[in-house]
Amino acid sequence: MRRNRFIYAAFTILIIGLGLGSRAFSSFLPASVNAYLGDALWAAMIFTGCGFLFQTMKTIMTGIISLSFCVIIECSQLYHAEWIDRIRDTSLGGLVLGYGFLWSDIIAYTMGIVTCTLIELLHQNIKKRR
Repeated sequence: MRRNRFIYAAFTILIIGLGLGSRAFSSFLPASVNAYLGDALWAAMIFTGCGFLFQTMKTIMTGIISLSFCVIIECSQLYHAEWIDRIRDTSLGGLVLGYGFLWSDIIAYTMGIVTCTLIELLHQNIKKRR
């Protein structure tokens, strides 16, 4: 399967908007959703970004690479040198690198990437039937 870069770029931008919106409107979301939605959307953005970069990569491999990237970023939050904490203190640095390690974030990343993987596999299956 060859992914359409325009569609994956559009999904990436849409997911960024949804993720920022989930933070801006967090007071309107249930606490159980609010706790994990931003992290799941961040992981979904990584999946669509990976799909954009690697047009012909198999869906499962895209999911594995995306989840691995998310886990590496999460584990990097265990490292607290002054230079990286200064980066994390900026808005963009905090959004990309995060602040502190949480196992629940890895679960949310997994949920976001599994959801994207299943949607893409379902889409591929529908296209094959046509």
